[in-house]
Amino acid sequence: MIIMPAVDIKNGKCVQLVQGKPGTEQIVLDNPAEVALEWENKGASVLHVIDLGGALEERGNTSVVEEILKKVSVPVQMGGGIRTLDDATNLLNMGVDRIILGTLAIQDPTTVEILSSEFGSERIMVALDSKDSQVVVRGWTEKTDQTAPELGKIMENHGAGGILFTNVDHEGLLGGFRAQPLLELLEAVDIPVVYSGGVSTLEDVATLSQTDAYGVVIGSALYKGTINFEDTLAYEKK
Repeated sequence: MIIMPAVDIKNGKCVQLVQGKPGTEQIVLDNPAEVALEWENKGASVLHVIDLGGALEERGNTSVVEEILKKVSVPVQMGGGIRTLDDATNLLNMGVDRIILGTLAIQDPTTVEILSSEFGSERIMVALDSKDSQVVVRGWTEKTDQTAPELGKIMENHGAGGILFTNVDHEGLLGGFRAQPLLELLEAVDIPVVYSGGVSTLEDVATLSQTDAYGVVIGSALYKGTINFEDTLAYEKK
């Protein structure tokens, strides 16, 4: 299991929101590239970068992503605001190691096939964000009528090389998480699954390390100091 620190970008800054809602910023740091480098220096082997501004219909964080890619040497997986094939292609050509497709992939799974065919499936991940057991899209504002296991299998069949599973019910709340939704998704698919949402203690990390999750994204808990990043590396299996 790989431990992936989250670097969420909004208005050119590194932020942490509660359940992805604008206006709930609890952490605001001025230089996302320096933040990313700090995580690498502490031992991160993969960085999880999300353009929250892009996901929320804002634009203008591409230059910040370019700065991060120049600053760090470890792989960067990135999502948020990837609405077209051109958006996806530009990021992959820019040097993002793995892109995370959300609404675009769910509304048109053929985009996953096209990108996987051109760039390799290992560079294409699909985000399945679950709220009340249903997958939500458009920055978590619209519900679909499908569950994560159902959509996970569809995305796997269309060539996705991995899934980012976020339990929105727990995101940013530092209240722990329920493992059952993750276990159901892991049972349904054979491709790697990265978990995100509500990881707030080392015990949570230990619990996840006992599953078949490929990785775990940790955000608020690292920035608020309820989890020490170096301590999580004891649970990292590469």
